[in-house]
This record gives sequence, C-alpha cells and structure tokens, in this order.
Amino acid sequence: MASRYGQGLLGPRRTEHAVPGDHLAALSLPIGDDGVVVGNDAEGRPQVVGFHHPTSYDVVLVGGLWTAQVLALRLAGTGARIAVETGRAHVWTNLVQAAGAGQECITLYDVGRVPPMGPTVSSPVLVVRDCGMRPPRGRVASMPWQSVLTLLPYLSPVAPRLLRGAGLAGIQRVSPDEAQQIGRIMQLPQQDVDALSTLGDGVTLWCTRRERSYALTQPTDAESGLLGTARRLD
Repeated sequence: MASRYGQGLLGPRRTEHAVPGDHLAALSLPIGDDGVVVGNDAEGRPQVVGFHHPTSYDVVLVGGLWTAQVLALRLAGTGARIAVETGRAHVWTNLVQAAGAGQECITLYDVGRVPPMGPTVSSPVLVVRDCGMRPPRGRVASMPWQSVLTLLPYLSPVAPRLLRGAGLAGIQRVSPDEAQQIGRIMQLPQQDVDALSTLGDGVTLWCTRRERSYALTQPTDAESGLLGTARRLD
C-alpha cells in the first residue's frame, strides 16, 4: 500500500487545470522540503515521509543506524537542522564532517545535553535520539517544526510506550516474537507481522495504525560512498 505520510501545509488554492492523458508522462513532481524520499515501494514508486509539521511529531525507527543516518543526510539536504543525541559520537563523526560543507547542519550532543533549538517554519529541526535500547526521557521534546526520531536497535521495555506515542513507526527486520509484539501495538495484519522477520537489509515498513507502506532504501552514490551499503546491524 503506497501512502504519503506527513503532508505538511496545504498550498494556496488555485483554479484546477486539465492535462491531456498523453501529456502526463512529461510531467515531473518535485519533492518539497516537507518530506524526503525514504525509498521505493515494490513497484518502484518513491515513498515520501514528511518530518516537518506545525504540530509535535514523533517517529520511532526500530532498525539500523545506517537507515537513521541516511534519513539525517536527506533531511539536512532539505535545509533542516539535525541535532543528534548520542552516546556513540564516533559513529556519527564522519557523517557530520561530510554533511557540513563548512556549515553546522548536523550537530552532535551527548545524551541529555541537547539545548533548545529554536525551530521555525523556515528553519525546522530534526532531533535524532541514538541512545541505545533504553533511551532516557529527552530534555528536548517534539514541538511545532521540531520532530524527534528515536532509533531503537531492537525492542526493549520502553519500546511499547514510544511506539504508542509515535505519529509514525519504521520497522526493519525483527525476530518473530518482536514482530508479534509490534503487530499488537501497531494493529498490523498478520501478513505484515509475518513479513517483519524476513525483511531484507534496507527494507522498512513505515506504518501508523491506519496506513502501511514498505520502502526499500537505495543509497545514492554519495551516500554509499560515505555510509556503505544498506545493513540492518550496525
């Protein structure tokens, strides 16, 4: 099922235009700064996730560091400021240096040390919480134009609370037992529960309790040169 999450602000209302069917192939649709392409679905169609919202927005990714870093790079490319809260700064250092190009678009902070970021509609923020299996409650919470992405390598005792409070969950390959637990929390059909323990590297099920979409994240040449190939384990 293809879905677009987090569509952002509606644009101005304009008069409708009709386009002949044989002209549609010539059209291209730009991806605005309200979302990033997280991958393609089984038919090769791009799947877009919006992270910038006028309300608080929390995302939980049960998956690998590689995917979280690709998302951070792509969001930085839209002009968002990225604050990474982590206890393992060494695994982020190369990415921060490569993404900066002389500017601090991705900044590292120790766990519990993220300062107020002052997000605005023209300067949105993503806080990436890479704090292990049991991330402490963050000092900086989601708010308008500041979303929080919490990375969990696997399920842990705090995962159910985080998943229930999230506006969006990304699930990569997990064990069958973890898949059953996630299925109950996210109200997934059994076929999706069964699939979660068989997903390939780079495949993520992005889901809410109403919508689901699988996406295969394929890195650009620059991303693969910096981060390597897709992998579920760090």
